[in-house]
Amino acid sequence: MAITLDAQLLEILACPSPDHAPLRPGAPDDPEADALTCTECGRVYPVRDGIPVLLLDEATVPGDNGSTDADSA
Repeated sequence: MAITLDAQLLEILACPSPDHAPLRPGAPDDPEADALTCTECGRVYPVRDGIPVLLLDEATVPGDNGSTDADSA
């Protein structure tokens, strides 16, 4: 299911990483996903109940197969 966000809202939303790049709807592997993807770093932020969750801890990072720094120690 594709997300439906107001176009004006989508224009002002930005990635919370230091890049502060614009976001685009969908995920890289699923353009219909309930998510927003950073156009610079590629982080994918979930959209839950129509509300973007723009927290770095909630984002998935491309190439990060769910591992954390603790997993590699």
